[in-house]
Amino acid sequence: MEAEKLIPTTTVGSYPQPDWLIDRKTLMSGPVPRTRRSELWQVAPELLEQAQDDATLVAIRDMERAGLDIITDGEMRRESYSNRFATALEGIDNDNPALIPQQQAGRSTAVPRVVAPIRWTGPVEVRDVEFLRANTTAKIKITLPGPFTMAQQVVDEHYKDLEAMTMAFAAAVNQEVHALAKAGADVIQLDEPWLRNNPEAAKKFAVKAIDAALAGLKCETALHLCFGYAQLVSNKPRGYAFLAELSQACAQQISIESAQPKIDLGVLEDLAGKKVILGVIDLGDRNIETPEVVAARLRAALKHCKPEQLIAAPDCGMKYLPRAVAFGKLKAMAEGAAIVRKELA
Repeated sequence: MEAEKLIPTTTVGSYPQPDWLIDRKTLMSGPVPRTRRSELWQVAPELLEQAQDDATLVAIRDMERAGLDIITDGEMRRESYSNRFATALEGIDNDNPALIPQQQAGRSTAVPRVVAPIRWTGPVEVRDVEFLRANTTAKIKITLPGPFTMAQQVVDEHYKDLEAMTMAFAAAVNQEVHALAKAGADVIQLDEPWLRNNPEAAKKFAVKAIDAALAGLKCETALHLCFGYAQLVSNKPRGYAFLAELSQACAQQISIESAQPKIDLGVLEDLAGKKVILGVIDLGDRNIETPEVVAARLRAALKHCKPEQLIAAPDCGMKYLPRAVAFGKLKAMAEGAAIVRKELA
């Protein structure tokens, strides 16, 4: 059996969708979609699945050409990282959303309402995994939103209890992840960016919810934290309000930003029992890093963690970048990781 490569490379999940598939101007001008936004698609409904398959093939080949070790489907079938799965669950009213004011942006965001018990009624992303597995021999990862984050992106009109609702989302996620593992996923990643937005609630029950969502899985598991898309959030904090606590979670890999926010990499020592998917690509800068810059960021991380712990990735999803920039950054990341890997040999 081939030994596991040191400092493997991956994406967090999303890759830029082609302009012929999605209305990027509208996507980039508004908040991250929480409800379904069918008007964002450029393709007629009867042709949409075929178009999304074609876009997924483009993403797969770009990641392979860039030299990534663990690839995703680029999330080509999603309007956002979370809304496709969240709105597919029973108990969610997507057609009559609530409006949440965003004071800083001076606008409102439409979010689903929880009007009945949340239940998983069948696979949402299984075909995504099957298509990805059929079209690459590389190690594959699939992503879906975590229970804590989904519970923060709805208006609760049923449970009237945030923890109870979060655990209901966790039960639904757990049924989905087992279906994804059976379909061939090598790595399953939960996206939990909202842990930082409500750290008090996170401290009470986030680890419990994450563990319930991933319970019983035998494949590799990852948990992604971030400060938001660089396109939408430019003034990022220098540290996470909820990170060390995740050393107790069952997820084997923890994904964090470091390139754009320039966090103190000493926090990696709090995650000594985990593999760390470290953001070494700044998505707030359209300039493409050189492999040497990436290598320097990885060397800095190795002062605080073992090479066996480290996985290289962009800070966050690449959905909002031009495709040429995203590809260039991934290629530089793979080449930078190769430089450090050679130094460790």
